[in-house]
Amino acid sequence: MAILKTENLTYVYSQGTPFEKTAVNNVSIEIEKGEFTGIIGHTGSGKSTLIQHFNGLLKPTSGRIYLDGQDIWEDKSKIRQVRFRVGLVFQYPEYQIFEETVYKDIAFGPKNMRLSEHEIDRRVRQTAAAVGISEELLGKSPFELSGGEKRRVAIAGVMAMEPEVLILDEPTAGLDPKGRGIILEQIKEYHRNMGCTVLLVSHSMEGVARYASKILVMNKSEIFCYGKTSDVFKQSDEIEKIGLSVPQITRVFNLMRKKGIDIENDVYTVKYAKEKILEYLKSGGKL
Repeated sequence: MAILKTENLTYVYSQGTPFEKTAVNNVSIEIEKGEFTGIIGHTGSGKSTLIQHFNGLLKPTSGRIYLDGQDIWEDKSKIRQVRFRVGLVFQYPEYQIFEETVYKDIAFGPKNMRLSEHEIDRRVRQTAAAVGISEELLGKSPFELSGGEKRRVAIAGVMAMEPEVLILDEPTAGLDPKGRGIILEQIKEYHRNMGCTVLLVSHSMEGVARYASKILVMNKSEIFCYGKTSDVFKQSDEIEKIGLSVPQITRVFNLMRKKGIDIENDVYTVKYAKEKILEYLKSGGKL
């Protein structure tokens, strides 16, 4: 069952002015409950504008957004509840940290949900542990932490609300490769443990390919393609033509096919590549 659905969603910035710009154009998608979906596209492709509709931060110029089958704008008084159910982590979320301690910052969202102190404490400690923030750091000022630690505290603040849908906009932007790997693994583990729906926005295919079961590719404010990760990578040549890079292992397999090696073209991770090569060799193929 689709937890999120859009019908002919269009959003126009500065409508009716000389600066009018269509950021999202006629987008219709369904995102299944419990899915881990990657959203890929260039800067300006419409991906960030799209996700801001999912929790009511933006209201569509035309079209509809459904959460669990309910039009989120049917009753404006319920938008606050929508924002608790659909958690959104903005790019560089550490710049939104403001509380005096790490504990209070993570607790901010759950407090706004008017939960009991016991439940708030449980969520803060559980979520902090999930993102690798130790107990001794909870009493410290978040401004004493490293950049990567601040990022994880900010992400934990949204996770602590235990949303049904967790949306992360470029959560690894500006981090080194080690920091990117840590955060992506923690997001995947959170998804596995909580069973929630995750939408991971990125301009990098490489990172998303390892974690997402489905990928949505945005280009020029519209859907370029959307489907299972393996099916999307079957279109890797077309994806590269719009200027997006595909994983290096995908490019290697594409070159192999161009050289006449009859091997499948849906490879996107090294592990998957190894399996496909072994299958090919066992069937009598030669490299």
